[in-house]
Amino acid sequence: MVGEEAAKDTRTANQEAPCRLLVADDQPHILEALHLLLQPEGYEFEMVRTPALALEALTRESFDGVLVDLNYTRDTTSGEEGLELVARIREIDSQVPIVVMTAWGNIDLAVKAMRRGAGDFIQKPWENARLLSVLRTQVELYRSQRRAQWLEAENRILRASGTPDFIASAPAMRSVVETIARIGPSDANVLITGEHGTGKEVVAQTLHRLSSRADRTLVAVNTGALPEGTFESELFGHMKGAFTDARADRIGRFELANHGTLFLDEIANIPVRQQAKLLRVLETGEMERVGSSKTQRINVRIISATNADLRAECAAGRFREDLLFRLNTVEIQLPPLRDRREDIPALAAHFMARHATRYRRQLQRFDAAAMQQILQYSWPGNVRELDHTIERAVLMARGERIEAADLGLHTPRSVSGQSLEEMSLETVEAVLIRKALARANGNVSQAADALGLSRGALYRRIEKYGL
Repeated sequence: MVGEEAAKDTRTANQEAPCRLLVADDQPHILEALHLLLQPEGYEFEMVRTPALALEALTRESFDGVLVDLNYTRDTTSGEEGLELVARIREIDSQVPIVVMTAWGNIDLAVKAMRRGAGDFIQKPWENARLLSVLRTQVELYRSQRRAQWLEAENRILRASGTPDFIASAPAMRSVVETIARIGPSDANVLITGEHGTGKEVVAQTLHRLSSRADRTLVAVNTGALPEGTFESELFGHMKGAFTDARADRIGRFELANHGTLFLDEIANIPVRQQAKLLRVLETGEMERVGSSKTQRINVRIISATNADLRAECAAGRFREDLLFRLNTVEIQLPPLRDRREDIPALAAHFMARHATRYRRQLQRFDAAAMQQILQYSWPGNVRELDHTIERAVLMARGERIEAADLGLHTPRSVSGQSLEEMSLETVEAVLIRKALARANGNVSQAADALGLSRGALYRRIEKYGL
């Protein structure tokens, strides 16, 4: 499956590969001893016996660290040959950590090696624990610097896209940021998955703004809320007189998004009968308005989103597998807010600033108790719930700061501890909807059936309660 392969590539790119070292020493017994020491520690390495071979290896591939002797055949005591090697390595790679070693070590030689670009110094015969500790420290520092540079570069791309709502510095968001930066400029169809309220629409907006279609329209449609009887009319448009209430021609969402991007939210809730019609348009790039025999060519990038497990839906016969293939050229899975808590303070501050401007309130900060409560809360409604909570707090705050009481947060225990008589009608309704969604594993159609509501009515309540 194309989407699975792309996701696998993204996961592989974001996992730390085994640490690879370049080791240079002219003594075979030294190389053998290092081999026996490093291999059980999980290191991969290339071992060479001359400075020339070391430089050749560095121009051929990348390493996470370099361990080099300072003395070779030209001069076995001064260390000058090794110092020259350190300087040449630094010319090839300005950042790779270099650890030098020599049997003739002294402070002056160590200082010279550091000036040439070495990160640390080991004297032979070495202590195994000391050598391993030095290598581990140098490599971890190097990798952390690379991760920081990478994150800054990717976030710079996303900031340049003009999407201020996209806040993502938590480790759990690393693969998301990388994937968006890599595939945003392309025309690839993208499937965004994740729990309700995780920010799927913000990701869709970011992808659009990074694309070559950024100056065209992004059209968003909640497909799960479309009544089945008007599904085709909403997406493909209709001609006057096509059906009883068709009093005028209507342009559908595909036409509105032509040469732009169409965001299909809650894609899992499209009825099976309508999925075939959507698939045909995606496969052929052609469509007709309802009641028209004229075929139109459309050029639309599709970004879709769902909180459901589409592969499970396919296995249950509720979603077409061939449609899934068309939708998930690349899949982006958004983690819940509880798995990216490092982003919560920045998100809270962003929402406070936005709502304070909207409601013309002079708010400066959260007090310590409020921020502690924000950080400790489980946020079952994810970023959307956080947004709604901060909006309420902005309205309730009496001074220049938001206090804990302004948040109105209740832990699940305090809600469940209330008797039915103590709850408001809205609280009861929110609790029942959350339980129905949990029983249905997030499938809105199933939850709506269990509650005796239409999908549209349930969606309105989900939005109302920030679920």
